[in-house]
Amino acid sequence: MRLQSKNERETIHLGQRLGQKLKPGDVVCLYGELGTGKTTITKGIASSFGINERDITSASFTIIAEYEGDIPFYHIDLYRIINGEAPELGLHEYFHSGGVSVIEWAERAGEEIPDNCIKVRMVHAGDDMREIELEGLAL
Repeated sequence: MRLQSKNERETIHLGQRLGQKLKPGDVVCLYGELGTGKTTITKGIASSFGINERDITSASFTIIAEYEGDIPFYHIDLYRIINGEAPELGLHEYFHSGGVSVIEWAERAGEEIPDNCIKVRMVHAGDDMREIELEGLAL
């Protein structure tokens, strides 16, 4: 499924729609260059789980942020990891914990990514426009 977002608010809204479809055990893998809106769509997904958008930030030194709720939510940002470090993070523990995991820079996780993950690819399409390709779930 291909979608377009014209601005940050629309990207958050798309994330909210996606988040409403997620169930325990789902893993959402986000792909895209720096500044394509991965954290923004994560804010929307998280807000559908009752997490304040302000609590979702890009990674500085926190690679995995855990949020408790009816369904645990895990924001995994692999921007700062080096190739080959993903297996040391214990990602599979999060994937099998009954929560929902959202992974920014998922390509850096290599073979740690489950085959049945939901893939979201984001690219710049001029100014604030984003082209978003969603695979593994229909909105």
